[in-house]
Amino acid sequence: MQTEIDAIKDDHAKLTAALIEATRHVGEDEQKIADTQARLDTLVTSEAATKRSLEGRRVIIAEVLAALQRMGRKPPPALLVDPEDVLKAIRTSMLLGSVLPSMKAETDALVADLTDLARVHASIDAERRTMADDLSSINAERERLAGLIAARQNAIGKAETALGAERDRAQTLAGQVSSLKELIGRMEAESKPAADAAAAAKKADEQHQSVAALAPETLQKLGVAPFKDPARLAPAVAFASLKGMLPLPVTGSVLRGYGTPDNFGGTEKGLSFQTGKGAVVASPSDGWIAYAGPYRSFGQLLIVNAGNGYYIVLAGMDRINVDLGQFVLAGEPIAVMGDGSTKTAAAMALGAAQPILYVEFRKDGATIDPGPWWAKPELQKVRG
Repeated sequence: MQTEIDAIKDDHAKLTAALIEATRHVGEDEQKIADTQARLDTLVTSEAATKRSLEGRRVIIAEVLAALQRMGRKPPPALLVDPEDVLKAIRTSMLLGSVLPSMKAETDALVADLTDLARVHASIDAERRTMADDLSSINAERERLAGLIAARQNAIGKAETALGAERDRAQTLAGQVSSLKELIGRMEAESKPAADAAAAAKKADEQHQSVAALAPETLQKLGVAPFKDPARLAPAVAFASLKGMLPLPVTGSVLRGYGTPDNFGGTEKGLSFQTGKGAVVASPSDGWIAYAGPYRSFGQLLIVNAGNGYYIVLAGMDRINVDLGQFVLAGEPIAVMGDGSTKTAAAMALGAAQPILYVEFRKDGATIDPGPWWAKPELQKVRG
């Protein structure tokens, strides 16, 4: 891994491409683990239901096992510990005609339940082995990703003392404001990295206005591949042109969507994703980091200036991997989720035990529906 990093750390485009690719691999592994866990949950529920069914027919089972005991010296096996052994014994007794005819219907039902229980046990064991393999794979990929992230941040070359002062300044400003709109305004007015980012975004907006004058077919060609060049230092197209093209920032399920009731008499202003522990958060879009750090009940907060008055807010992470003013690409890793133990406002409102990532899109200071911007599932793999 270190050899790979050393080979590409001086090439910005290759390093960024490797970061995006590693993030995609981690996301795929996270999805595999989530799918396996969902199947395991279903199997465990099925196992519990079958055991309840068997428990409800305890008297009949006792009679069948007593009959089997009389057939030989070997005592009957434990029902719920070794269902396969009980199943073999009953099938043998049925073939030998040893089970009383009056008990045949109950014995058939018992055989069906035990067969299902044995199948579920085997499936659970197989899924657990699959999950162990996936966990091993994701741990290796996360280690590789961490090395690439460290190389990226070192390559930026900012003086740590200056960067520390800017972080302190940002947190001071965050403690003085009462809204995200005010935070963005104060940061871009009083923080040099955020101000530089805003200036870069404005310059990109001006370039996009000239691009808008191009022929429709040329615009279409630009629009279908806005994320292809890993060496770009500004968005290839305007954010408004990216509807239906942005990748989701994290692997997880949406617990609350934009515009749904928030249980406080209002509606949700963003999306709440339930994620796995330690999930990697990727930037949904190209943009500049306008804020990075803790903010009120949001937990760790990131604000990405996507240009033309658009901002993407991400909150609830455990660790942020980018700095103020930094330009990031869509699909590039920017943060990591925790284990769910730190409760943000979004997590407490949902009563969730798992980590919760909150995502909000803003335009000219007001929240907007992010729905039109997300890529269709089959396009989610296009992150860079």
